[in-house]
Amino acid sequence: MKKPAASKALIDDLVAGSRILADQGVLDAYGHISARSDKRPDHFLMSRSRAPALMTAADVMELGPDSEAISDKRKGFIERYIHGEIYKTRPEVMAVVHSHSPSVIPFGITRTKLRPVYHMGSFLWSGAPVWDIRTVRQDNDLLVRDLPLGAALAGALGKCNCVLMRGHGMTVVGASIQEAVFRAVYTEMNARLQLQATQLEGPIEFLSDEEGRRSTSANAGTLERPWEVWKKRALGRG
Repeated sequence: MKKPAASKALIDDLVAGSRILADQGVLDAYGHISARSDKRPDHFLMSRSRAPALMTAADVMELGPDSEAISDKRKGFIERYIHGEIYKTRPEVMAVVHSHSPSVIPFGITRTKLRPVYHMGSFLWSGAPVWDIRTVRQDNDLLVRDLPLGAALAGALGKCNCVLMRGHGMTVVGASIQEAVFRAVYTEMNARLQLQATQLEGPIEFLSDEEGRRSTSANAGTLERPWEVWKKRALGRG
């Protein structure tokens, strides 16, 4: 088994991110986070197939441009192609999270669009397109289990920060592990608040695109605050 081509700091952050997402209820026994290698930009890191809350540094695998493990025969995640194909098309993306966030699911199976309702979800200003696997493959099991499906999902994401997956979940991206984790947590929270708002009187006052851009920029400078407290809480239990 080959040691991953990545710094210890990156691997440690990847483990922390996985455990944080589990602790925050974004991931359960399923879902995963990855990071682009800081030593081989065309490679990325993921855990072997294991529940996110149990991930350790020893579980980290290095995957190549074809989303296959490098000199590592352990079982990987079926949907690793989500991550690999996004890294190919989005060179600025350094981390990817795929989850089955419960509050997000309704927006992938109805005509109601997921939009930013408050400043913590402002990164959704760029849109949250819905990808339907049936447009690529009628005979499917809803899993992104090969390169063509991964490429199709990456195409649907486009330049957005989040893509919803019909009857499945969502995938978010970030310029760092911390940002991707932040976006995964607050996409779930924004979805929950939007669902609650639909039960009240009157139209919802969503953030404007300009508000979204400015708020996203402001939030980018505060990512260490939630990361620090989430990390202490998640790792303190393990």
